[in-house]
Amino acid sequence: RLVSCKTGFGVVGMMEKAKSLAEEMECDIYVVGAANAGKSTLVNYLLDEARSKRSKFGGKKRAGNANKWKGSVTTSPLPGTTLEFIKIELGDGKCLYDTPGLLVPGCLTERLTPAELKIVVPKKKVEPITFRIAAGKCALVGGLAKIELIGDSKPFLFTFFVANEIKLHLTDSAKADEFTKKHAGKFLTPPLEPGPERIEEIGEFEYHDIEIKGDGWKQAAADITLRGLGWVGVTGAGTAHVRIGVPKGIGITVRPPLMPFDVWEATAKYTGGRAVRKSGKSRSGKRRRGVGRN
Repeated sequence: RLVSCKTGFGVVGMMEKAKSLAEEMECDIYVVGAANAGKSTLVNYLLDEARSKRSKFGGKKRAGNANKWKGSVTTSPLPGTTLEFIKIELGDGKCLYDTPGLLVPGCLTERLTPAELKIVVPKKKVEPITFRIAAGKCALVGGLAKIELIGDSKPFLFTFFVANEIKLHLTDSAKADEFTKKHAGKFLTPPLEPGPERIEEIGEFEYHDIEIKGDGWKQAAADITLRGLGWVGVTGAGTAHVRIGVPKGIGITVRPPLMPFDVWEATAKYTGGRAVRKSGKSRSGKRRRGVGRN
């Protein structure tokens, strides 16, 4: 299910389904997932809703349980902020538990500093941005990943779903490594300064070559996930031969597209060293310049 803890989209339906399953299986509800996946943010939304409408999810304020409803769960971009199970009574003998985040092997967030995590973990709504990339060209996701079109592939559209503060840069594939060494930590962030040293600490790049069969220009054919960083939707016709560079040991996967129709709402042109939306507006209707990208 796709839900939003900011707007509440999908949360009510998800909780109704979860409570129905809990009653059917005669068990409690546990919020389980990777560190920084947003588990505590979800629990805080439920607590806020419960405070305003206690009956919405069946929760009731009881003697000895006031503190459970009064406070909120601490959230942070740092993995491991939730250190123990946090119990929240839902009523009818059912409880919801917020659990410590799982440290997923191959996740980039485990290698970043607290300051870099603040850039990588989104603090507000992500504004996806789409670039047309031709063979021999690539997109740098800060100094942490490289998405390259190789071989005889025709141009494809790549839609980046990453935190707005991460700097994206288009360049020739042949110049990418030199550009990264020169500008990491300054023009290209994250990592932060000292850029070259941090890149060495995070790990040298290893490369994964994949093929994606396009599904036409109206919707993305697949997502490339960069574990701990975000994902990239791939749209086009024909077959895209894509080379993905990430620090050694960081996981990447290819999956069906999560948001296949956002490609044309996020198209951009790249000029003067800055990405600018062709529409000049974000999805909220406000005019934007550069959408936080270099």
